[in-house]
Amino acid sequence: MVTYPKRNNKLIPLAFLLIHSVAILIFTRGFLLTRTELPFHSTCSDVSLSPCLSPNPPIHHSNSNQNQPKCWTKPVVDRVVIIVLDALRIDFLAPSAFFPEAKPWMDKLTVLQNLAFGNESSAKIFKAFADPPTTSLQRLKGLTTGGLPTFVDVGNSFGAPAIVEDNFINQLVLNGKRLVMMGDDTWTQLFPNQFQKSYPFPSFNVKDLDTVDNGCIEHLFPTLYKDDWDVLIAHFLGVDHAGHIFGVDSMPMINKLEQYNTVLERVVDILESQAGPGGVHENTMLIVMGDHGQTLNGDHGGGTAEEVETTMFAMSTMKHTPSVPPEFDTSSCKQDPEGKQICISSIEQLDFAATLSALLGISFPFGSIGHVNPELYALGSSSLNLDNTKQPAVKEWLKSYVNVLCVNAWQVKRYIDVYSNSSVVGFSSDDMSRISNLYSAAEHHWSNSVKHILMYNDGNEDSTNTSALKAQIAAYLKFFSSVAELARSKWTEFNLSLMITGFGILVISLILQSLAIVHGDNKPYAVSSGLSTGAAFTLFIVLIRACSFLSNSYILEEGKVANFLLATTGLIKLRYSVMRKTMRKEAFVFLAMVSVLRVSIDIGLTKQAATSQFMSSSPTWMLGLAPDHPALTYAIEIAPILSVAALICVLYVAIARTHSEGIWKYVTVGSMLSYFLIALLWASESKIFGFDGLLQVIGGRNIIPQTVYVIGLVQLFLLASAHMFCSGKDKNWGSRTVALVSACSSPVILLSGKQGSMLALAYLLAGYCIMRLEGVERRTKSDGQNKFSKLDSVCVVQWSLLSVCMFFASGHWCAFDGLRYGAAFVGFDEFVLIRQAILLTIETFGFSIILSVFGLPLLIPSHGEKRHQLFQMYMLYGVISATTVTATILCVTIHRRHLMVWGLFAPKFVFDVVGLILTDVLICLASAFYL
Repeated sequence: MVTYPKRNNKLIPLAFLLIHSVAILIFTRGFLLTRTELPFHSTCSDVSLSPCLSPNPPIHHSNSNQNQPKCWTKPVVDRVVIIVLDALRIDFLAPSAFFPEAKPWMDKLTVLQNLAFGNESSAKIFKAFADPPTTSLQRLKGLTTGGLPTFVDVGNSFGAPAIVEDNFINQLVLNGKRLVMMGDDTWTQLFPNQFQKSYPFPSFNVKDLDTVDNGCIEHLFPTLYKDDWDVLIAHFLGVDHAGHIFGVDSMPMINKLEQYNTVLERVVDILESQAGPGGVHENTMLIVMGDHGQTLNGDHGGGTAEEVETTMFAMSTMKHTPSVPPEFDTSSCKQDPEGKQICISSIEQLDFAATLSALLGISFPFGSIGHVNPELYALGSSSLNLDNTKQPAVKEWLKSYVNVLCVNAWQVKRYIDVYSNSSVVGFSSDDMSRISNLYSAAEHHWSNSVKHILMYNDGNEDSTNTSALKAQIAAYLKFFSSVAELARSKWTEFNLSLMITGFGILVISLILQSLAIVHGDNKPYAVSSGLSTGAAFTLFIVLIRACSFLSNSYILEEGKVANFLLATTGLIKLRYSVMRKTMRKEAFVFLAMVSVLRVSIDIGLTKQAATSQFMSSSPTWMLGLAPDHPALTYAIEIAPILSVAALICVLYVAIARTHSEGIWKYVTVGSMLSYFLIALLWASESKIFGFDGLLQVIGGRNIIPQTVYVIGLVQLFLLASAHMFCSGKDKNWGSRTVALVSACSSPVILLSGKQGSMLALAYLLAGYCIMRLEGVERRTKSDGQNKFSKLDSVCVVQWSLLSVCMFFASGHWCAFDGLRYGAAFVGFDEFVLIRQAILLTIETFGFSIILSVFGLPLLIPSHGEKRHQLFQMYMLYGVISATTVTATILCVTIHRRHLMVWGLFAPKFVFDVVGLILTDVLICLASAFYL
């Protein structure tokens, strides 16, 4: 008999962890490259290189800075107040008349609606479009640089690095503008030492709805009365946090919107009271805007319409701004309930930096590819020397705007040329030729016609001149549109050779892992070397799932696909059970649990399970009960606690049946105590048990979660210590597995919220059935020579598919808006990066990876050489996980130019590779613990 070297069993998983890490690192370097950030910055003197007219001396008011330097454009506003309401949906501000159905959260910001529709000449509401990914960091970078965000920056959302690329904030400082910031501390991380005064507040405790907002309110109103600033930025976070925790359709959200309406009403009163001649706000522009939208469940980060559509309100304290010619008016109009026509315009957030730069008369950020929005620019153009009659006023505005666009177009063309020459890949010659032709055509028309009109217009050919100005603006806008389209389609620089290399290394690792599994077949109890039916079926299931990743539709329905394949394996097991007349009950229970998981996955796909308040937000139509029905209320509160009680009973039975003793027994008892504390926490949060004041008595709402964490850490320490002194004792195999899985399950259930105990119970039942059905066909054969046949591979693929179903059934999906950030603050109020990242990882991958990997030994049959079979099982589980990631990598390589690459394929890639690395790490730990 050949003896399998036991030491290698522990080193082989570590070797594959290193191989996978290298492969993923190489592929990532080729796929998730950031856009090349050029180190150049615009200066006022650069405009002399353009074909455009030099800016006229600025229009001075009594409160203007007489010594302000001339730069690229004529400044048309003196001061700007920017109020950012994080995650401001379009239907938070736009009237309900614009939407098919009125919702409770609509028409709450009435002060802005009244201003926009009561005096459209000086105030306007815009529908603003953000570019994905729609996380706050990327949106702030996009808003201030005028460029497009890159997907890889999502990883920096919890620790924003300073922006080194030229940006709007940097240009303000270079041009002597005084900046004041208050609110979200992301601004001070992105722009350190740029603000004359700053009042930052911590932004990542999503359970805190008021700290940042109250800080903004405290400093906003006093600052508005002062004249020691030029640009004021106030970033409120309450709506974003209310969405994450409670969802859009909730009272906390409505209360926040009503609070904002009160705040904005006071802001407008202050501005208008100081808007007279010589007043502090004689020529001030107010901008109220969102950085991105949010889904009905408060999520954002992806590219859905709800996430990318936000809104902006702009108002000038100087009345009677010029009208925009209809050719450049983007207004969409409806009739309100009173029959009055109300209109909202549209704007790309890409254009924000350029437009604000033109309004304030500073040089545009070097890397900006947006253009000056005509309607927003018109709102600030009251300070221009406009005649009283309508037509001359429009023409005067056109002359000013066309020269601004000339500078704008020259700046964008300069950047595109420098980027293409400086970057590793740049743009193709065909793309550059098309862009150059559009710009050359616009510049030719400028030089031969429009420039002469601006310099020497005698007013005798108003109609002809106006047409020429409009044609010039249209030519520039066509150029800007083409540049933006090119940048959105080909901005990311893919290094195909690195991507292929990483993919090739992963394929090689799959071959090596498969050989590691087959290597153990030189055992006296191994079956013949031929490919068994079970192995062929396993390969078929794994390949079918891998191929599904080639379609974006199947990726969106990944949970359903995994559930379908799991049900298919269950039907195969049921067939064997019926044929052999054994374990039919287990087969039917397994299929029932698969059906339950399918319902949970459907609920998760509706994004109703994305917070810990799963039970209170789950659809009630399935039960035919009203949401406030007493029976449903009691079921929602009692079912999770009953599930915890059932889990405690299961652990008690497990201790008795496995004859647990010593440290293994004490660890399991500790898990029972943690379960009890979790049930006590949920009972104290419920109104039907009468424990409302319990949390205050015992020291607050964080004491129980922290106690559960401490118990878990002590359990892991005891398990590690016990392994050092009790390793190698097969009689403790079941006890060790139960102890480790139970120790890890407590924080997973706690962080998953009230759905956690029920999901754990369903997982336990399904896993038990897989364990019982393992090798059902083999064990019923009368041939005693098959007694020690190798482990049935179908049960491992079932375990893998079950873990995938648990990921989606627990309310997750492969997108950054599928992360339940609130779970990171269960037991804690302060944000500490490492601690919160660990908790978020446990909540995200607890059921699908942590419990799955550590619970795998439960599938080992009671007979046979356990160490060898466990090694084979972990290698097979690793192969299945690696095959999934390899298929994902192949998918994103093929679809790297797909429209949904950043909205769907890239997030799927990130979740899969993180899952693979975590799986490999846990397999290494499990191998060290069990083998």
